[in-house]
Amino acid sequence: MKLVIAPDSFKESLGAAEVARAIARGWQQAWPETECILLPVADGGEGTVDALVAATQGQLISQSVTGPLGECVKASWGLSGDGQTAFIEMASAAGLMLVPPSLRDPGITTTYGVGELIRAALDHGARHIVLGLGGSATNDGGAGMLQALGLRWLDAAGKSLPFGGLALARLASIDVSGLDARLAQCRFEVACDVDNPLIGAQGASVIFGPQKGATPAQVAQLDAALTQYARVIEQHLGRSIAHTPGAGAAGGMGAAALAFLQATLRPGIALVLDTVGLAAHLADADLVITGEGKLDGQTLRGKAPLGVAALARHHGVPVLALAGSVAADAAALQQHGITALFSIQPGPGSLQDALADASARLETTARNLATVYRLGLHHAPRDHSSES
Repeated sequence: MKLVIAPDSFKESLGAAEVARAIARGWQQAWPETECILLPVADGGEGTVDALVAATQGQLISQSVTGPLGECVKASWGLSGDGQTAFIEMASAAGLMLVPPSLRDPGITTTYGVGELIRAALDHGARHIVLGLGGSATNDGGAGMLQALGLRWLDAAGKSLPFGGLALARLASIDVSGLDARLAQCRFEVACDVDNPLIGAQGASVIFGPQKGATPAQVAQLDAALTQYARVIEQHLGRSIAHTPGAGAAGGMGAAALAFLQATLRPGIALVLDTVGLAAHLADADLVITGEGKLDGQTLRGKAPLGVAALARHHGVPVLALAGSVAADAAALQQHGITALFSIQPGPGSLQDALADASARLETTARNLATVYRLGLHHAPRDHSSES
């Protein structure tokens, strides 16, 4: 029996690797001969670095970088076991959670710290960089990231622009002479799950600006600033990124990655599953167990369990999904490759208890599933046709 265990994290409770270990412990209590392959996954957002580090036997590296408001923050990034690939989450250095609600202002926040993480990865020898977008506090088009990598954004007087998206309204020219030369030898893959353009009614400022603290007036100003940003980039590079799908991701970080890093934008879960090598393990697997903190209609929108199930379905492998809670609309997942869904909760209780006991409850649920699954495999239904 070969079991592939590929869960996402249970937010505010357990990381994906911890979830996978708990499931394996429970399953092997009932079926110790099972070969358990642990492949913690993520959807490109929170937990992606942890999942990829675990999958590649890599290491987490912590360092101080410039936060979204220009302050010093502690951020972490991952380096694969072979030292060739760096895993970076934009939110670690420029995340919305780093900014108190009363101070959120996408007109001044910066992605400079993300560039510092990329520079650190280059210093460690990485030449393949996986960058997860999402959860950002910024709307600077990735300008801060590129400043940290040596590029200068200049106004009409030839002076460097300050941090923040609003400053881009004064952008007149670009000085790339100081851009880190090592970038030319790098391959960038960006986990991006939105296809918004940089500007316009569906652009970064209009769609995502308000949740980062932008007022209606500021939204218009930010969109105008990014329009100028795109115009100058096109003049300098001959490349139009204003309406490119994905350019508006993470406050326009997608635009910077496309224009200056020659990045490939990919759905987060597809990128993660390729990196952890799930397909190779499915070739001879008997069963897959996946899961996340909550299974509901949102899981259908590119979340990790859906990606795992789609790939398993392609290989003809059944999938069981575990979660802290299973909403009524999660039943739709059974049309997308998930064979059955299970809540790990033993009964009514507080959220605090559910979060605290998640590991033990995962073990118990996995043990019970292993018992039933083994019973089903080894005990065929009795033939009652000859009985009177």
